[in-house]
Amino acid sequence: MLDGESYLSLATFRRDGRAVETPVWFGEDGDRLFVFTAGDSGKVKRLRNSPRARIAACDARGSVRGPWHEVQARLITDPAQIARANERLLAKYGWQLRLLDLFSRLSGRYGKRAYLEIRT
Repeated sequence: MLDGESYLSLATFRRDGRAVETPVWFGEDGDRLFVFTAGDSGKVKRLRNSPRARIAACDARGSVRGPWHEVQARLITDPAQIARANERLLAKYGWQLRLLDLFSRLSGRYGKRAYLEIRT
């Protein structure tokens, strides 16, 4: 479904049913995808209200390049699952993620990240 893709568009839904699409990096682990985002982001707030989401392959600007797939997404807080998510993301993005992590740590945002698990 997302083989060879660097970004996916994650659509989460407002209470009124409107979708909000965001391009994100993702790590794969079997039938699960892992994503990280700012802990105070809109997608985190929307997922607290409903696990309903959809995903599609996209480019860095969010232009969708494939069909949408209905999925369920949830916040993960278990340290072992977060470690697995980081491991899968690092395996995919390598130095790019390490560089982003460095700047996130320097700015104080690293500890405020939220991790999402998406079931495909």
